[in-house]
Amino acid sequence: MSRLVVVTTGGTISTSADEAGVKRPTRTGAELTSGLDVQVVDLMAVDSSMLTLADWDRISSALNAVSSDPVDGVVITHGTDTMEETALWLELTYDGRLPVVLTGAQRSADAPDADGPANLRDALTVASSPHAQGLGVLVSFAATVWQPLGLQKITTTDLQGFAGNALGSVSGATFTVDAPKNRPFLAAASAANAPRVDTIAVYPGSDTVAMDACVAAGARGLVLEALGSGNAGAAVIDGVRRHCRDGVAVAVATRVPGGRVSPGYGPGRELADAGAVMVPRLRPPQARVLLMAALAAGSPVEDVFGRWG
Repeated sequence: MSRLVVVTTGGTISTSADEAGVKRPTRTGAELTSGLDVQVVDLMAVDSSMLTLADWDRISSALNAVSSDPVDGVVITHGTDTMEETALWLELTYDGRLPVVLTGAQRSADAPDADGPANLRDALTVASSPHAQGLGVLVSFAATVWQPLGLQKITTTDLQGFAGNALGSVSGATFTVDAPKNRPFLAAASAANAPRVDTIAVYPGSDTVAMDACVAAGARGLVLEALGSGNAGAAVIDGVRRHCRDGVAVAVATRVPGGRVSPGYGPGRELADAGAVMVPRLRPPQARVLLMAALAAGSPVEDVFGRWG
């Protein structure tokens, strides 16, 4: 029999609604895994919108601790709001052979049609599969198994809450791999000690007040949530030029769902010429995580984004 560990962090999968209908984490790991032959680590019970970088380190530490035991796989229950960020951070900083599978739910644990139990069973199926050995970090949700890189939450209501690069699927007790796995490992690192990276929204008439404030607060990297295919106004371009000259790394993503970034228009070309790095595929949340990890690892930012951005 496979030896599996479930690390709980909270999220919708563990919530129940109070008398006002407000959902909060209430279910323990023992309750979530009742009837399942697994070891449970109740790490935390929070809405994933409240997770901090120190919490990412707690998750990494728990993963490293259980990885040193004779186990076959790890499942992490997690809220969907920031699952794409936690999954990518773990992917960039974990290079073990043990499969690590994140899952969660779109409906609360007390809902009559709760999806958490099925998602948890699927995640355990993936974690126990010989096909998952060596694949690193995965996300299992609504019978689809996703690569962390490129994952994004696309809905707050539909059961399949994510889009991205599907690696495989789960049917019954079988995990099927349909695509090769990309493991963009950079280096083991502490998220709490990583250089600060902030995300800046770009909009018509935007100026440099936000980016200047972030740099003044200690940011060593900025991700622009730019317009269209990676464009911004003259004031933002001037600010990017100034901060890049001072050694701040600037990455340009887009606010357009499904959009691709390139310096194909004049403003985008000016941002690139000012020293910014284009992020062709990743949405701003994951661009921020990749930039954090690259700076923490001391890796050339342009090379990292050219390979995985």
